[in-house]
Amino acid sequence: MNNFPIYDISNFNFNSVNNKLYINTFKNHLKEHSFIEKPHRHNFYVLVLFTHGTGVHEIDFDCYNISRGSLYTIQPGQIHNWKLSDDIDGYIVFYSQEIYNLYFGDKRIEEYSFYQSVRSQPELFFSEVELKEIELYFSLMKKETESAKVKQKDKILNLLDTINIEISRKQVVENDHKTSIYNHKIHQFKKLIDSNYKTEKSPSFYASKMSITLKHLNRICKTILNTTATELITERILLEAKRLLIDKNKSISQIANELNYENYSYFAKLFKKTNGNTPSEFRKNLN
Repeated sequence: MNNFPIYDISNFNFNSVNNKLYINTFKNHLKEHSFIEKPHRHNFYVLVLFTHGTGVHEIDFDCYNISRGSLYTIQPGQIHNWKLSDDIDGYIVFYSQEIYNLYFGDKRIEEYSFYQSVRSQPELFFSEVELKEIELYFSLMKKETESAKVKQKDKILNLLDTINIEISRKQVVENDHKTSIYNHKIHQFKKLIDSNYKTEKSPSFYASKMSITLKHLNRICKTILNTTATELITERILLEAKRLLIDKNKSISQIANELNYENYSYFAKLFKKTNGNTPSEFRKNLN
């Protein structure tokens, strides 16, 4: 099995507003781009809302059951694929970090908690009442792509941000016991992990960067995610290890070195302790 392809928005030229923004119904999208059913990555953000049909959606080696009301938020670099029923439909939106962040200025897409790599939950389920409300925004976005009115991009991006706000609100309601201060610190911690996980594996390093004690960092992680700082760092490292193991042209020792584990044996033991099987077994089971 070779590396999975990494698609750019330009690969999806049907129904795109420009090369950094794409909106379509899921049924039409699938007709034009059936290759998306195979495992792949993107270098952009993806929103998918399902309104009809069923299936299974695999994201970074976790499986989710698709049904009416399922919504997925997919980050750049994540590996995903689908198994879909013939009557599948809904809406799909692609957009780049650049187009969002340039338009909104100080507000950045990566600040939304559902677009953070560590312990992010890519799936939400909307009840019939909730679905009716959020589907309207997707429908308006799709309608706007078919118009030639002035400020088309402005309206689409504002509708897109409204959807992200609604997703964020739903998450807050479902996690209202979590404090805003601790959530801010978790966001800061996740960003630091993403930037440094290959070279910095000590939780003390991150606590120092955040100007807090390691004890307080662990307290935050325990309160928000019921885990430790070390476990969060390890999860990010092993997620990348799984992604790298897809490429069979790379030896496992090369992958260990790329993740800055000079001791291959230690890397293999860590992988098995966390994942339940060895890197070799994981690679063998990928098919």
